[in-house]
Parts: sequence; C-alpha cells; structure tokens
Amino acid sequence: MFDRLKAIEERYNEINELLTKPEIVSDIKKLTELSKEQKSLEKVVVIFREQQKLEGSLDDLKEMKKSDDAEIAEMAAMELEEAEARLKEIAEEIKVLLLPKDPNDEKDVIVEIKGAVGGDEANIFAGDLFRMYSKYADSKGWKIDVFDAAESAQGGYSNISFKVSGESVYSYLKYESGGHRVQRIPVTEANGRIQTSIATVLVMPEAEEIDFQLEEKDLRIDTFCSSGPGGQGVNTTYSAVRVTYIPTGDFVACQIYRSQHENKAYAMQVLRTRIYERMLAEEAEKTGATRQALVGHGERSEKIRTYNYPQNRVTDHRIGFSINRLDAIIDGKLDLVIQELINEDQKAKLANEESKL
Repeated sequence: MFDRLKAIEERYNEINELLTKPEIVSDIKKLTELSKEQKSLEKVVVIFREQQKLEGSLDDLKEMKKSDDAEIAEMAAMELEEAEARLKEIAEEIKVLLLPKDPNDEKDVIVEIKGAVGGDEANIFAGDLFRMYSKYADSKGWKIDVFDAAESAQGGYSNISFKVSGESVYSYLKYESGGHRVQRIPVTEANGRIQTSIATVLVMPEAEEIDFQLEEKDLRIDTFCSSGPGGQGVNTTYSAVRVTYIPTGDFVACQIYRSQHENKAYAMQVLRTRIYERMLAEEAEKTGATRQALVGHGERSEKIRTYNYPQNRVTDHRIGFSINRLDAIIDGKLDLVIQELINEDQKAKLANEESKL
C-alpha cells in the first residue's frame, strides 16, 4: 500500500508541475483533464502526508516517554496515544479513499422528475421532490438551473428538468434515480383516504464534449415563442429552441433564456447528456457489465424509496433503512438518507476488495 500511495503522491506532484507549463495552460482540454485528476488525488495525498508525519514522530515520542522529567514523559505518553489512535483512523480512511472511483463522481448532473402514477397527486409530489432537491442543493452550495418544466393544474409538475452544478454533485445525487413512492392523504382527496402515488427521478452525469460530441448533421433545430413569465417579449420573439437528435428522435426544448443562442447551447448540453447516458447503459448491457447496485435508471418500476407522511417515515428499500424524519428530509436534509447509502456502498466495495486478497 505504501508504494501505491507514494506513486499517487508522485503523480500529484507531477501534475502540479505540468499545470504551470504554458503549453498546458493554453490547451483547455488538457488543462481540464489534469485539473480533474489533480483534484481526485488531493485527498489521498493530504492524508498520506499526515500519516507519514505522524509515523515520523513515533520514535521521538517513545524516547520522550522514557524521560526522567515526569511532566515531559506524561505529555509524550499522551501524544503517543493520540498519534497511534489517529494512525488507526487514517488506515481505515485510506482504505476507503483507495476504493475504485466512479469516474463521474465529480461531474454536475442533469435531473428529470416526472409524476408517474397517481395523477394530480403524483405531479404534486414531483413538485415536493424538486423543492427537496433545491433545498438540499442550497445546503451544499450548489446551483440549480431549470431548463424545462410542465406545471400541473393542481400544483407541482408533470415533469421538470434541471441542472445541478457544484462540487462532486453526482457523487451524492447518483443514488436518487428510480421510483419515489409517497403515501399520504392528497389535497385532492375529499374522503380523507391515504393514497399511494409515484414520481420518478432520473439523475444523469453531465456529458461534456470530450465525452460525446453531437454532429450538426444529426440535429434538427426548431425555434418557437417562449411561454410563461418574462414579460411581453417572451411571447413575441422566437427565442425558445427545440433540438432533436435525428438518429433516435430524442429532443430537448429550452426557453429559460431570452437569447436563442443561449437556449440552443443549453438544450444541446442536456441532449448530449441524455444520448451519452443511453450509450453507456447500452454498452454496459452488451458487455455484461452492471452498474452499482444502489444506482438506478429512473424507471418507475424501481421503487427505491417510500415517503410515508402519516408516520413521518422515510424508507430506502435498497438498504432496508428507515428513519422517522420525513419532515426534515423533505425540507432538504437529504444527507440523513444519502450518507447511509454512501456508507453501505463503501462497505460493499471494501468487502469486494478484501475478497480479492
């Protein structure tokens, strides 16, 4: 393990030097790739250096512990105990940090939420989920940009699509894809009966041009008048854009900007992500590869979580975890569930790595 950690540190130092070279700074693609690699190695390097520093202090502390000066000996004994305890913690932390990484973990994401089963109540719940993710994003310092939304007459959305950008967004939100089931008395229910409805969530790591490039010959661009808030100019200018990928028929419409150029760029960004996500899934299926067990595909048949309002309980069915904090979770404190999923994911990976030894 020491050799592996040393090699990571050497690569980290090498990247730091490369990032100062003019030919790298002027090459945006290479600069981006190296910056991402540097960031992915940084946590390992920091904790490895802490480990080396502590191990280097052990011999001195052991000698000081033998001192004739009782005060110095006592202080050394305490520091030695703390150092040895911290080294044990570091050993466990390093095991986790060296686990195989999801290459998409540092990426921004495109999220699509749809009311799936339950009519108006499913749409209302889709709106609740959007607010939950918005508040969670705020708590993380992330930014949300809505690019398409179809509001429901009774409230919420029949579908809403948005981008979440920030630090390591996919590493947290990747566990959210699948069917989210709600059990409660809908505002539309006159007889006070509990109803079960489903909204689906699909989380896709944003595809960059270096991942997959859309060819102009495969695209059809349509423009139309925007609708919704924004003043008189919204309905009189053809600023909204629909980009269709001809080979598959997939399309994305965007009208959040006043500029047709900006709407087109954003629509293409989202469309690229959708097509790339599908390509990855198809390739995995062909090769017999499987995704992580806890990462779904946004299908309503994948019921990953239940939100039971009468009992104030949220249950994640993938790991058999329940918590009576629904009010807090729906208010954006989603780490109460996501951290449990991360921990379970890490345990499974550690067990897999140890089975190889």
